[in-house]
Amino acid sequence: MVIDVISAVPGLVTGSLQYSIVKIAQEKGLAEINVYDVRDFSTHKQRQIDDYPFGGGGGMVIKVEPLFACIEFLMEKAKAAGTPYQEVIYLTPDGELLKQPACNRLSLSERLLMICGHYKGIDQRVRDYFVTQEISIGDYVISGGEQAAVVLIDAIVRLIPGVLGNAVSALSDSFQDGLLDAPVYTRPAEFRGLKVPEALTSGDHKRIDAWREQQRFERTQARRPDLLED
Repeated sequence: MVIDVISAVPGLVTGSLQYSIVKIAQEKGLAEINVYDVRDFSTHKQRQIDDYPFGGGGGMVIKVEPLFACIEFLMEKAKAAGTPYQEVIYLTPDGELLKQPACNRLSLSERLLMICGHYKGIDQRVRDYFVTQEISIGDYVISGGEQAAVVLIDAIVRLIPGVLGNAVSALSDSFQDGLLDAPVYTRPAEFRGLKVPEALTSGDHKRIDAWREQQRFERTQARRPDLLED
């Protein structure tokens, strides 16, 4: 899989790509992640990429020209490589709330383009012309789409076959089937009088599976009853 990211602050993305599962995926050759600085496509002598919004109001807006130039450059590059983008994703608070099924679907893609909003956002004409999917990571606002892109990249890349040492781990994560994950324990079986549930140390796999399923349901019912409604 190839993931291309457009950012006004690329260091916020590249720094996170050097650790953990995403780093492993790149080292194994299962994921290629490229981050492009939209300022490199500015024709302004000081590489300016933002301007005041029409109609007034606070904040600055990323200009249409450098984004168009960057996206068109990357689309030509992807086309030449024989892997056009399956999705052009804009990370924005007013996008569709990110959920596990979307991550599962996106993990099957060959090539994705992610656009990180910054400042007040990007010129709407870019969204209208290029973007095929808009994603939000939650009902809150952060400084830019870079952190959201990192979240999305991690959620997608870890699902690529061969990335995780144990493929079953990803399949049993919270939200994969609409339930939260069960509590987890490791050795020792007793610590300062705190014991691991006996079912988990019984060696009876049917009993263990039944315990985990019950715990998943109870935890979901207590913490996220909305998932049960869905």
